[in-house]
Amino acid sequence: MSPLVETVFPRRLGTGFRWLVASSWASNLGDGLMMAAAPLLVASQTRNPVLVATAAMASQLPWLLFGLLAGALADRLDRRVVIMTMNVVRALVLVVLTTFVWTGHVNIWLVLVALFALGTAEVFADTTSSTLVPMLVPKPDLGIANARIMAGFLTLNQLAGPALGALLFAVGMAVPFTVQAVCIALSVLLVARIGTPRGAVREDLDSHIRQDIAEGMRWLVGNRAVRTLALVIVTFNVTWAAPWSVLVLWAQERVGVDAAGFGLLTTASAVGGLVATVSYGRLEKRVPLASLMRAALLCEVLFHLAMALTTTYVVAFGLMVFFGAYAFVWGTLSSAVRQRAVPTELQGRVASVYMICVMGGMLLGSFLGGLIAHQWGLTAPWWFAFAGAGITLALVWRELGHIAHADEAATVDA
Repeated sequence: MSPLVETVFPRRLGTGFRWLVASSWASNLGDGLMMAAAPLLVASQTRNPVLVATAAMASQLPWLLFGLLAGALADRLDRRVVIMTMNVVRALVLVVLTTFVWTGHVNIWLVLVALFALGTAEVFADTTSSTLVPMLVPKPDLGIANARIMAGFLTLNQLAGPALGALLFAVGMAVPFTVQAVCIALSVLLVARIGTPRGAVREDLDSHIRQDIAEGMRWLVGNRAVRTLALVIVTFNVTWAAPWSVLVLWAQERVGVDAAGFGLLTTASAVGGLVATVSYGRLEKRVPLASLMRAALLCEVLFHLAMALTTTYVVAFGLMVFFGAYAFVWGTLSSAVRQRAVPTELQGRVASVYMICVMGGMLLGSFLGGLIAHQWGLTAPWWFAFAGAGITLALVWRELGHIAHADEAATVDA
């Protein structure tokens, strides 16, 4: 094995994890193409703002509608089979959409239905994919494992994917969707190589699906650390999404950027995340987990304050790089902490609640951000985010020490 491969994918993480990462990266490239190609396709079919906004919501709404069901099924069925099946569904939807685009019979309603179907299948695939990591990787290595998956997300989904998607769309409207279907099909083949035990992770499957969901909710509510972490995530997503919902207007009017400048500004966060991937392993080894979690959330509070005060593009760009770096650390670390603490048979249900917290927080925050900006100006959402995040951090500061070692508490309880 080459030194580079050993550095990126240490042997101790296992062959199964390498297949999972390869599958994740292939899927992320396809999803990155969609980030640019889908809005362009929608815009080619309608200029109605309501329909454009509806298309943007089509991929988020399924998380709120089907998230809990997806988590329950991930804990009842063979997880590898669920991922493969849902990705096959995504590929088939893309084939149908691509056929209509190629033949010139596409319309906005077909696009909306296709986006909703893709979003629904993605809910089940992504929820279940997250449960495979703790099945394949030892608990001490979950941090570095999540960092490797996040690196692919940043590189392919956030950086390369959208630019390539826009380029392929310019070549032909159907081209990026065709390539995405190929990427998803490749991810199915790669997941098939993972050697997880066949069948469900649970032995007792006599309960109703509603009972399964209720059991997952009761476990989360009853676990002090995991419950608090969920509250932190939903609160910080509300405060983060508020200014983000009007970021384009803030960037244009506050720091005076054009369309190209705004594109670079949003890309800067992915650059910061890639920088963090290089140092994450050393950070987790050298800095106590509780201190690392506190530092990441404190950076979030200070980031909101700095963005509220800045009026120059150069400073805003640097702050976005800073944001991408600490956000990567927090996202990777919080996922690892949760995965270490949650029992294998509950991973799907708890992960689905977290995703609902993320999506629900983003939707609520976006709504509040628009209202606040309309009433008090485009800088006001940053002040709201600074105050809300600061108060939340002060309330959970001491609790973060317990959250960081939730797996140890779970072992003692067991």
